[in-house]
Amino acid sequence: MSVNLEHQFRVQDLNARYTEAIDDDRLDSWPDFFLPDGKYLINTAENVAQHLPLGFMYATSQAMLRDRIKALRQANIYEAQRYRHVLAAPRLVEDNGGVLSARTSFMVARIMHTGETMLFATGIYEDRVVLDNGKALFVEKKVIIDSRQVDTLLAIPL
Repeated sequence: MSVNLEHQFRVQDLNARYTEAIDDDRLDSWPDFFLPDGKYLINTAENVAQHLPLGFMYATSQAMLRDRIKALRQANIYEAQRYRHVLAAPRLVEDNGGVLSARTSFMVARIMHTGETMLFATGIYEDRVVLDNGKALFVEKKVIIDSRQVDTLLAIPL
C-alpha cells in the first residue's frame, strides 16, 4: 500500500473526530478510536529526547482507556473544565506493512468553568494508524507535549 491523498484524509479525519469527542465531552466514545490492543501515551518532548519511555498517562488497550474514563467520571475530583483542540494537517512519514505513521502538531486551550481560557498544551501527535475496511483506527497514539510542566491535574486525555 502506498501513501496517497485518501490516506492523508483518513488520518486527518480520524484526528478531527478524536479531538472533537474530547472537546465535546463525549469521552465514553474516546476508546473507540483505538484498536482493542491500541496503545496511548502522553509524554514530554524532554523525556522523549532523553529516551525516557514513561509519561503522564499510559494505556495498552481499549479496556484500560475505558477504565480511565470510568475513573474520570466516577472517582477523580477535579475542577470543571473542557478543551478545544487546534490541529495542523498530519504529515505521513511512513507506510510500513499496512500501518500508516503520521505526525500532527496540536494546540489545546483549556476552558475553566469560570470561562477563563488559557493555552494548556502544545505538542505533536505521533500516530500509527491502520485502515480496516475503510475505517481508520489508532494502533498507537503518542502525545508528546512541548512543556515538561502541566498546570494542573491532567485528567482529560489530550
